[in-house]
Amino acid sequence: MTRSLKKGIFSEVRLKTTHKDQNQIWSRRSMVLPIHINKEFYVHTGKIFHKIKVIQDMIGHKFGEFARTRKQMTHKTVKLKQGRKK
Repeated sequence: MTRSLKKGIFSEVRLKTTHKDQNQIWSRRSMVLPIHINKEFYVHTGKIFHKIKVIQDMIGHKFGEFARTRKQMTHKTVKLKQGRKK
């Protein structure tokens, strides 16, 4: 369900340019605004921060959409011994 238009946009992001680690965002529900273009943010996933550079196509989406919270599953590969034939 989308946010009501009469409420306006929601963004808790405060731009600070003194230190790069001060652009950390814990609020994944904050919306990407046009003033954030070409800036880097660190979005919290619950465990670590993911570095995200905002581009034009991201405007109107939430910051949480660009920082994955789950690891991608990988299967182990089976290595054959060199002296063994199939």
